Amino acid sequence: MILRKKIAKKFSILFIAVWLTGCAPFTENNIIEELAPVTFLSLRKGDEGKIKISTILPPLSKEKKSVMTREVSLIKEGLMVFNSNFYQEMKSGQMRMLIINEDIGKEGIMSIINVLLNDPDISLRIYLVVVKGNFEGYLENQLDKQDNLDYSFYRMLKHYEEKNQGEISVVNLHEFKNLLYTPYSDPFLPVFKIENDAISYEGTALFHNDKLVEIITTFDDRIFQLLKDDYYLSVLPIPDLEVVLGHVRSNTKVEINNSLSTMTYTVNLDSRIEEYRGEKQIFEPKELEDLKKEIQFKLEKQTQELIKKMQELKVDPLQLGIHTLKPFSKPMDEKEWIEIFKKMDIKIDYQLNIVPLTD
Repeated sequence: MILRKKIAKKFSILFIAVWLTGCAPFTENNIIEELAPVTFLSLRKGDEGKIKISTILPPLSKEKKSVMTREVSLIKEGLMVFNSNFYQEMKSGQMRMLIINEDIGKEGIMSIINVLLNDPDISLRIYLVVVKGNFEGYLENQLDKQDNLDYSFYRMLKHYEEKNQGEISVVNLHEFKNLLYTPYSDPFLPVFKIENDAISYEGTALFHNDKLVEIITTFDDRIFQLLKDDYYLSVLPIPDLEVVLGHVRSNTKVEINNSLSTMTYTVNLDSRIEEYRGEKQIFEPKELEDLKKEIQFKLEKQTQELIKKMQELKVDPLQLGIHTLKPFSKPMDEKEWIEIFKKMDIKIDYQLNIVPLTD
């Protein structure tokens, strides 16, 4: 009897030890010299429904780097294949970016997002980016020309996120997940274009649920930056009017009438003229006022067209649907809102406060 109690006690101690160390008697390899922390993954379409997954190896080392690409059916399978072909074990705990090719975005990225969300090692702060072109080819061409290429890309995204500037869209996994699963919202991601061995910001990808349906660029993208929640642009060029506005700050107000037939979108905008190459003498009050009216008309027209495009695409990245919510009333179904939104009459009103060029 005493012997049985001793054995039971030993098993109890063993069970507690196993439970405290992670519910299993197996420990992961955490020897730094044997690990290769992945800093980014790039995904693009392969053949017959497969995915081409790429990264740079070794990621954090002074050794000669190379781009490793494998064609697989599943993302986790790709990491397994990488491990079987590299002398260090790859870990995703330091991943900072997921680069998604435009073609995959058009097919839908719900399964990819769920893989990331279900991996406890992957931070919700990783950046999501859409690329047009061959990102892997760009990496291979630039690898010997630029040190820490992937880290430089990450630092650029982090800079614009921290400075809260609307120069480019910056979206992390947590934000994308919220936009994807929250009612009255559709996600968006930044788009970068590969061209002539260079990468540049292209604009913003708009998603209907999890599928990329439109990429807005140039002036449309600048307007979008003004309308979404940061409300700031360091510069706003308007080439048609030969003027550049600087330190642009906006505050928006959305009103929807009781019948849900009309939406009034008011944008209060404070700015100053940074550059002007037109023919008006803007030091003269009347000519400055005429220029302001032209700017106002241009902004209103462009914003009207942008929101009209969103109505046609049945997307709501600006979360306009939340303005239908009222206390003590049942919220409408999201599909019902989209059907109402696409038929709604949109009125755009810009109120400008623009400081002229000064000596």
